[in-house]
Amino acid sequence: MVLMLVILVLTIALFIWGKFPPDIVALLSMMSLFLTGILDLPETLSGFSNPTVIMIGALFIVGDGLSQTGWTAIVGIKLVEWSKGRAIKLLLYLTLGSGLLSGFVSNTGTVATLLPVSVSAAWNVGTMPSKMLMPVAFGSNTGGLLTLTGTPPNIIVSNTLSEQGFEGFSFFEFGLIGLPLLLIAMLYFRFIGYRLLPGHKTKNRPVNIETEMQRWSESYNLDEDFWHFRIRSSSILIGSTIKDWPFKDSYQVAITRLKRGKSGKPVFIDFPPPTTQFDVDDCITVRADPDAINRLMLDFGLALQPITSVNQALTDQIINQEVGMAEVMVVPKSSLIGNKIKIGEYFQRFDIHFLGVSRNNKPLKKKDIKVKAGDTLLVRATWKNIEGLLDFHKDLVLLGSPESMVKNVPSLTPKSYIALGSLLLMVILMVFKIVPGTIAVLLAAGVVVLTGCVPIPKVYRSISWVSVIMIAAMIPMGLALQKTGVAQYAADGLVSYLGNIHPLLMLGGVFLLTSLFSQVINNSATAVLMAPIAILAATALGLSPKPFMVIVAVSASTAFLTPVGTTTNAMVMTAGGYSFSDYFKIGAPLLVLFLLASLALIPVIWPF
Repeated sequence: MVLMLVILVLTIALFIWGKFPPDIVALLSMMSLFLTGILDLPETLSGFSNPTVIMIGALFIVGDGLSQTGWTAIVGIKLVEWSKGRAIKLLLYLTLGSGLLSGFVSNTGTVATLLPVSVSAAWNVGTMPSKMLMPVAFGSNTGGLLTLTGTPPNIIVSNTLSEQGFEGFSFFEFGLIGLPLLLIAMLYFRFIGYRLLPGHKTKNRPVNIETEMQRWSESYNLDEDFWHFRIRSSSILIGSTIKDWPFKDSYQVAITRLKRGKSGKPVFIDFPPPTTQFDVDDCITVRADPDAINRLMLDFGLALQPITSVNQALTDQIINQEVGMAEVMVVPKSSLIGNKIKIGEYFQRFDIHFLGVSRNNKPLKKKDIKVKAGDTLLVRATWKNIEGLLDFHKDLVLLGSPESMVKNVPSLTPKSYIALGSLLLMVILMVFKIVPGTIAVLLAAGVVVLTGCVPIPKVYRSISWVSVIMIAAMIPMGLALQKTGVAQYAADGLVSYLGNIHPLLMLGGVFLLTSLFSQVINNSATAVLMAPIAILAATALGLSPKPFMVIVAVSASTAFLTPVGTTTNAMVMTAGGYSFSDYFKIGAPLLVLFLLASLALIPVIWPF
């Protein structure tokens, strides 16, 4: 027991010190439990086969599917609109939203869904993600107390009551305490917590598409060469196809997009194939020299609609979930150096439109460019073809982050609805307990991957491995605390001593002890440990066990002091740039408020 306590204290001290990454500290702690003989090999590695750990990894994939297909950008924009650009309002919306959602979805599922949205919205209102992510995690922990199935400790204490011959809790009964606590959490973050939350600078700032387009417009003279044409009813193009006319050879014109739709929602065809047939009132976007414009209008009976601003170009969806733009730089040893390439033609064999060249941050207006080292080329194509170009030309370097850009395009495609459907499928399977929670999440992640919502090469990059490894390595700590008898010894002594003084004092003691365990032990394991102790102590004193069961469920969900107490805390740690001490600084006052509120409300709602 003494050795176990030494390892526990050293682990916490290393977390607080912050010199080593949290996953490394967790792995060191796990190894020390094995090397000291406290745990055997299967017990030491049990965290890596734990269903919760597998679930967390899969949830990151589901969440990235929503990001990759546009939902994160759209919801983030809506949150910014509702909050009117005010960080405080955004914080309240996120805390309330995470709390209400976690009443019906697992806490980890809630945070996985809201994590990318919260990061995007935080940057868009001019604040850091660290100002939003901890409230999301704490809100989800609190919201689990709204329903019987909101969090595992609720089910555990209800089943313990039933097993001892008492009536269990109804589905919404926990909401009598959960709703006031969620309100307290919101008020705390509104008036106190927001001032305490750190403003850590992180590298997860989303790409601002409008800013990028403005920069590209200046660097490559985009606005000068993009044009819209509408096909008039008298045009000779009607009924013919693109391949029927010498657009490239005679006019040096590249058709980049066709918009079709006389009524209802228009249909956009990016890089229309040669067999695409023209129809009246079709709008085509072309890349052409100004001197070719008049010839096109006269020869084909087209109405000219020039793109005169970046905003208008964006309105016409030059960038969307399927098609985008990117900059690539020619490296000094590139085989392209010295070659003459023609803008609009060179990369056509890759189905990529070559839009322009910038040298020393100035656009080159010549159409035939002799490539030099350091030149940057602007291309437009499907995201897949852009990656294919880089695979073929190893001497080109991609600038910026197209992967981040696509996550911030507020448009939806069929894959967007598949990603949303996978999330709804996961929720339904979990709420109605059709399959175990881990299987439900794995099925949703499988749908996201197999349908291409998250490209297979990017699947592993979507997982926060620091969080996953840290949780897996810390699970054996809870097992060791129980195996060595440390947890049982502390629980028995505290409860029996306080119970002889006053029921309210014992209620507070159960809260503190359960909360202490929940900082380092999984909340389900904490509830399993404390529920039978609390119910036996209550019945021995002739008291109703219900208030003690409720206090166990509440305090098991108050792991606010460490990043390893709950999976939700761990999931936001990297994205928010939090340190171990941040959790204690923000979580301690909220924990005290929850203790006082619980001692005031629980005996009234569930009398002794």
